[in-house]
Amino acid sequence: MVKVAIFPPNSLILADLIERKGHEVLALQKAVRKKVKDPDIDSPPMNLTEEDPIKGLKYAAIEVPSGVRGRMSLIGPLIEEAEAAIIVEDAPFGFGCIGCARTNELSIFNLRKRGVPTLELKYPKNKDETTDMVNKINTFLDSLPKSLESSESSKTSENSETLEDSDISDISSNKELKEDE
Repeated sequence: MVKVAIFPPNSLILADLIERKGHEVLALQKAVRKKVKDPDIDSPPMNLTEEDPIKGLKYAAIEVPSGVRGRMSLIGPLIEEAEAAIIVEDAPFGFGCIGCARTNELSIFNLRKRGVPTLELKYPKNKDETTDMVNKINTFLDSLPKSLESSESSKTSENSETLEDSDISDISSNKELKEDE
C-alpha cells in the first residue's frame, strides 16, 4: 500500500479511485478531521491553533500571508508523507478546491520537488476525456508497488517517474544523483 498525495488535496473523486486500488490516500479531510476532534481546540469551526501558522513557516516564508502558512501547516505534512502523487490541473471548484491560488502553487511545487512517482493530468472536458483520465489514473496506481520501503542504502539516487497527460505508454524516468555532503 503506497501513500498517495492528491491535488486538489480534498478531491473525493481522486480519493475514492486511490482507495479502490488498495492504496492510502493523503487527503486534506483527514488532516482537518484530526484538528476538529482535537480537545485542545476551543472553537472547532476555526480549526486553528496559535502553532499552525508557525508550523507553516517550514513550508512558506514569513512574508507569505498567514492564511497560506495555515493551509500549508495541514497540506505540507501530507506532501512530506507522500510516496506517490496525482495532480489534476485546471479542475473546477466542485472537483476539489482549497480556495487559495498561492497555496495551490506552493502545494504543486512541493509535490513536484519531492521526486516521487507523479501523474499529472488536465481536468477532462468531455466523457471521452473523463474515461481516459480514469484509465490513466488506474494504470498509474496499478504500476505502483504494493508497498514502498524507505531504504537508507539508496540515498544516493532518487527515482522520479512522471506520467504525462499525452500518452500513458510514454513513461519517462528521471534519475537524479545526489552527492553526499
